[in-house]
Amino acid sequence: MRLAALSTILLGVAVFCVSYEVKAGSTAQDWAKITTPTQESSQSIGTYTSGCISGAATLPLDGQGYQVMRLSRHRYYGHPNLIGFIQHLGQFSAEQKLGSLLIGDLGQPRGGPTLSGHRSHQSGLDVDIWFLLSEQASNRQLTANERETWSAPSVVNMQNDTIDYRHWSLDLAKVLEAAAQQPEVDRIFVNASIKQELCKNKSAGSAEWLRKIRPWWKHDDHFHVRLKCPPHNPHCDSQDPLPPGDGCDASLAWWFSAEAKAPSKNVPLPPPPLPALCEQLLRQP
Repeated sequence: MRLAALSTILLGVAVFCVSYEVKAGSTAQDWAKITTPTQESSQSIGTYTSGCISGAATLPLDGQGYQVMRLSRHRYYGHPNLIGFIQHLGQFSAEQKLGSLLIGDLGQPRGGPTLSGHRSHQSGLDVDIWFLLSEQASNRQLTANERETWSAPSVVNMQNDTIDYRHWSLDLAKVLEAAAQQPEVDRIFVNASIKQELCKNKSAGSAEWLRKIRPWWKHDDHFHVRLKCPPHNPHCDSQDPLPPGDGCDASLAWWFSAEAKAPSKNVPLPPPPLPALCEQLLRQP
């Protein structure tokens, strides 16, 4: 009887372990090893924080009005809508003589979780753009070393929650407005002080694009653009719609409260499991 009971227990443990292996699925290390997109139609799958992309397009490393930074990270892939958005915004910046955009992370060749830097940027619809409109990059191609070693300055004085006008400019505000006015953009994350600055200087008719500018922790040296789920991407999960109004109300004031500034005591939750379609995508040749 004891032997039979022990066998049952061991069998139960084995089933649990197998079940856990299946549930755990792939890791960020697995996704970081992939160096090429899949050769199929472009589809964003899952959520921005638990997803992947098939048929990702590659952003050319240099284009009109922009250059890609941190090439060693190998995160210059995204949905064709995202590639088109970046190129369009770069053209706007060049035509308006605002300076060259310095592009940070998009996503990995097949999206998925990354080893460092982000919990989002997984479904090919996110991009970071530095708060640094480079005149040098407007006149020449940056070297590989410059792309790895340059950093964007913070445009916020974090001690008193004010804009640092040594680094902030109206040209940066113009770029943010132009980005937010694009219909494919769902929202843009910036430091709360930047949102406050835009609210102070808003004009009539600006509510529609200002609504898309959302305060979020950090984001004082770059802004994070997130596109909507593209049409005919049935496995792409959208975020909740934005609230009405331009966001220049009490909801913005909260970001400067003691509650917002208090260190979080919450234990970080483990990342959610990836969709089964992503696990299949990872294993494709």
